[in-house]
Amino acid sequence: MIETTPSDAPRTEPMLDIRALRKTFGAVEVLKGIDLKVAQQELVFIIGPSGSGKSTFLRCMNRLEEPTDGSIFVDGVDLLHPKTDINAMRRRVGMVFQSFNLYPHMSALGNVTLALRKVLGKSAAEAEAIGMAALERVGLAERARYYPSQLSGGQQQRVAIARAIALEPRVMLFDEPTSALDPELAGSVLAVMRDLKNAGMTMVVVSHEMRFARDDADRVVFMEAGQVVEEGQPARLFGPDAHPRVRAFLTEITR
Repeated sequence: MIETTPSDAPRTEPMLDIRALRKTFGAVEVLKGIDLKVAQQELVFIIGPSGSGKSTFLRCMNRLEEPTDGSIFVDGVDLLHPKTDINAMRRRVGMVFQSFNLYPHMSALGNVTLALRKVLGKSAAEAEAIGMAALERVGLAERARYYPSQLSGGQQQRVAIARAIALEPRVMLFDEPTSALDPELAGSVLAVMRDLKNAGMTMVVVSHEMRFARDDADRVVFMEAGQVVEEGQPARLFGPDAHPRVRAFLTEITR
């Protein structure tokens, strides 16, 4: 297997380096040769209309979807090399989905510690200490013994984030993390994401939370029909000089 031990040394190369990425489903080409570099500690926000390939692109970044062609390097490791330990790499690329995917028969802490014990082989005591620290980071330490049915949707999503960050990933991917939540509950999840960014987490976010994109992203990428139409700092993509298609999309989504 290719060595996948993370380095603590400052990196000059991108944390995430994607080149000419393509994905087809049968005769349908969903991703049409996308290039994207994400620097360490950068928050990149991907926007675009439904069906543009955003979620497929995100899922390719940790090989939940297998790319048809192209290359993906995460923290300097070739994710698509046949000798790469993909399970080890997935621990370094945390992912949070629209659905919370929590085990209903396990407490919040149990959900967070499961992979720590079963995948990383941590003792029960060590896993619990790490899990409690992760829940503390998302503001849910006092709900550690609660079951998903006893938590709000926003709290469940924060447990899902705690589960991901407990594995100490190098990159966090978020696929519409607030789309199933009402605005008040979504705000608690966005606050946690903002805290992660401020703590230096590298993040790629697919979402329709345009205010979060405008206020907190380092860079915004607009996708349509499997291609990147435009990318740049939020001030430009949310301003009058953006590509006409970007302006039209933002006008429609903010009505």
